[in-house]
Amino acid sequence: MSTRLDNIIHNLDQMSSCTYYGTVTGVQGLFIEVSGISSKLTIGDRCRVQTTYGKTVPCELVSFKGDKLLLMPYGSLDGIGLGCRVDIENAAPVIYPHPAWLGRIINAFGEPIDGKGPLPQGNKPYFIKSSPPPAQMRDRVQGKVDLGVKAVNTFLTVCRGQRMGIFAGSGIGKSTLMSNIARNTNADISIIGLIGERGREAKEFEEDVLGEEGLARSVLILSTSDESALMRRQAAYTTMAVAEFFRDENKNVLCMMDSVTRFAMAQREISLSIGEPPASKGYTPSVFAELPRLLERAGPGAGSGSITGLFTVLVDGDDHNEPIADAVRSILDGHIVLDRAIAERGRYPAINILRSISRTMPACDTPEEAALVSKARKYISTYEDMAELIRLGAYKKGSNAEVDEAIFYYPMIEEFLSQTKDEKCTLPECYQTLKEILDTPYTPTVRG
Repeated sequence: MSTRLDNIIHNLDQMSSCTYYGTVTGVQGLFIEVSGISSKLTIGDRCRVQTTYGKTVPCELVSFKGDKLLLMPYGSLDGIGLGCRVDIENAAPVIYPHPAWLGRIINAFGEPIDGKGPLPQGNKPYFIKSSPPPAQMRDRVQGKVDLGVKAVNTFLTVCRGQRMGIFAGSGIGKSTLMSNIARNTNADISIIGLIGERGREAKEFEEDVLGEEGLARSVLILSTSDESALMRRQAAYTTMAVAEFFRDENKNVLCMMDSVTRFAMAQREISLSIGEPPASKGYTPSVFAELPRLLERAGPGAGSGSITGLFTVLVDGDDHNEPIADAVRSILDGHIVLDRAIAERGRYPAINILRSISRTMPACDTPEEAALVSKARKYISTYEDMAELIRLGAYKKGSNAEVDEAIFYYPMIEEFLSQTKDEKCTLPECYQTLKEILDTPYTPTVRG
């Protein structure tokens, strides 16, 4: 009851002393033409259209056409006709996060969708579309984050405030890898944005992946694939806004978004609808402008808090140089590449160690850890270079000492990289296990 009362008082404080409204003068495609309030709104402002069914449809102003406004609805156009009333929302596009949001599932508007009652509202507004802290005011990326996945912890170590991409085609294990990380990480708070996801996966993610313990220190922002492009895009912005709130609370936040590609597709759909010409494979220039504005919001803050970002990218046709993958890779601080060939031979997570990189890793590893990882990488590289000859039986043991050594250690390293979804390995355990593998005595083969 107290939460409801606090929310009513909060909403009363936000109310204006007067109301402005216009009328619908046309509907074309995904757009609603409105007249009568053109001088009261700017791009990005919100309105509510009163339908003939007695319901309201939230909309966003996306363009102007002469003295008329072009609104795009967050929901269905059903029931919207000529003469329908359009009310201006008094509130700016902001949310009011609160620490009690932990353990809750919300939509793109910051509204609860988990059936657990209303959300308490904080005192400070956070704009859905905000700017990151000034570059010169930000702290440095430092200190490791334990993600609980052996291949990532050792070969692709992630630091607090780093932004990493998980790149893969469909069905290779992006969501599964992200699920393992969400369950096993030692970050203070997890903010998880499921953008354009299958509706059936939401309950599975909540109950099977996070569980009660994981959900208790997480906020889940959900926008399913059947929702409008505006809702899917806004869910990504809301995910970052909630992460920024907890960062400002001096928490080390792990922000995971699945996926950036669906955010880009939503932005493309919106841009093409308002007549923006396509530039690269159907993606409009505004898509490539919005990507850095979204992704740069992750990172170290101006205080002791940070946002460590993990963003999945669905590569089109396994082409890792397609426009979105290429643009995102240039913005982030590293990339984890999942390889279909590795998945097909049954090793999960199917991370291609040689094609993946963490740009901040060299500065955070000790000399001993760096030497350990470098040695293991060398064995993987040497073996992969000779893999075809080895499989065909064309390579004879004793021909090359380095290759012989790689053949000896490679199966053990492959087994180390393999991990079940219920398995967890901390950073110290990862390094210790890898050290034990590489310390295994090897007897060189002597050619007769």
